[in-house]
Amino acid sequence: MIKREYPEHPLVGVAAVVLRDERVLLVKRGKHPGKGEWSLPGGLVELGETVVQALHRELREELSIAVEILGPVGIYDRIVRDADNNVQYHYVIVDYCAQIVKGNPRAGSDAALVKWVHSKFLEKFSRDPKIIKAVSRGLRLYENRASS
Repeated sequence: MIKREYPEHPLVGVAAVVLRDERVLLVKRGKHPGKGEWSLPGGLVELGETVVQALHRELREELSIAVEILGPVGIYDRIVRDADNNVQYHYVIVDYCAQIVKGNPRAGSDAALVKWVHSKFLEKFSRDPKIIKAVSRGLRLYENRASS
């Protein structure tokens, strides 16, 4: 069992900027850290799997979708400290841009809710600069791919 809270070392995670036109798929987190916050879907990499395999598995488990991965959009740290300044959570998250090839997203596993959000309204759901940057990079990748 992976020790997520007060870990001995950083944990590697993956997340996806899943796009459809100018809308991004967000999940409302059902567990800590960030319970109740809107975020990108994803989860932890398991021992023996690549980050790409982990992303496919997490999106299947969390949202019941299959995706085509368009490319990486960033690597971000998520470090949460407790009231005593101890590291309570520490993740290194690899974000990818993706589009759905099969399935309709529905909440499952760690997601409490799912929602398509137009990119111009993203800040109403998340003010996290890392999420905003990943979505911006994802949109550029998505648009460049569509125009080529």
